[in-house]
Amino acid sequence: AAPGEESLYNGPSGGAFSAEHLAAESMAADMDPWVVFDARKTPRAEFEEWLQTYQPSRVSRFGDPERHIEPVGWIAIYGPNYCPESGDVVGLQEAWERLQISGRHVTFDTIRELALNHCVLTGKWLMHLDTGFKVDHAWSGIARSVLEGHFGVAKVSPCYPNSDRKHVICIYTDDFTDEEKVMDADAAIRGTGVKCLLSYKPDVYTYLGIYRDNRWHLCPTIYESKFDLECIPRRSRIINKVSNTEVT
Repeated sequence: AAPGEESLYNGPSGGAFSAEHLAAESMAADMDPWVVFDARKTPRAEFEEWLQTYQPSRVSRFGDPERHIEPVGWIAIYGPNYCPESGDVVGLQEAWERLQISGRHVTFDTIRELALNHCVLTGKWLMHLDTGFKVDHAWSGIARSVLEGHFGVAKVSPCYPNSDRKHVICIYTDDFTDEEKVMDADAAIRGTGVKCLLSYKPDVYTYLGIYRDNRWHLCPTIYESKFDLECIPRRSRIINKVSNTEVT
């Protein structure tokens, strides 16, 4: 699966949680063991038990050394047609280094061009939820949708005991430059009953270590989706944060 997500952190921006700190924290989550249901090879009959056993609110990020329970970086589900797409990440990072040395002005279009040149096009819709029923309920809907083949892959962060830190759920799409597919994914997420704020982040930002409060003043999320309860029929209002225009 794609790299981790800095948005595990819940709180005001800045301070100790610099871009570098967030990058290090997400890398640590990636490197710890993941709990994965792989629908490509695991019988569907085992899914409900897996979902109940590994509810995000009950799985500790740090495990329990006394009970020999390992830390858990992520809980993830791979859909029946999931095919990992990473592109040329090393080439992307080398081109990024050269770009910074050149002193060229860095914009969203610069990053997009790098991503296209190296086929690093995956991205994800993100949501942040309190621990307990809220995250468990939302995750069960998303995980079922992945099992049905509506998404290729999704993941959720485990809980941080004795902390008010929120969980993050990430639902992936194959190509952040395909706006129509990104909007379709938002509609499918809303179809599971999720009404909270969603934001969309291309993985290229994560691979390049560009988090919020970065020195290029780039916003690492490129869409924001708010569910409109007033509208009939109810739908998302999605803002393109690069152009600051409404998409839907």
